[in-house]
Amino acid sequence: MSQAFNPNEMILRFRERAEAVKRRGLPPVEGPERQMFLDAAKLDFQDYAMLGDATATLEDGILRLEIDLRPPTPEESD
Repeated sequence: MSQAFNPNEMILRFRERAEAVKRRGLPPVEGPERQMFLDAAKLDFQDYAMLGDATATLEDGILRLEIDLRPPTPEESD
């Protein structure tokens, strides 16, 4: 790597990937394959969105991703 690793740039790339999954078209597949494609897209979006919401820190060569999976409090959902 010629440049230093920036964990925040990685987080931005995951946000972009999540949006790309949402915009991605459905290929011309039918039957069970269609549902498999939809299920895979749902998981792709979930994974990319979770990583895109992470808080990243890099300390002493250790990358930590923190993702708050707790449900929003009533004040946060207003």
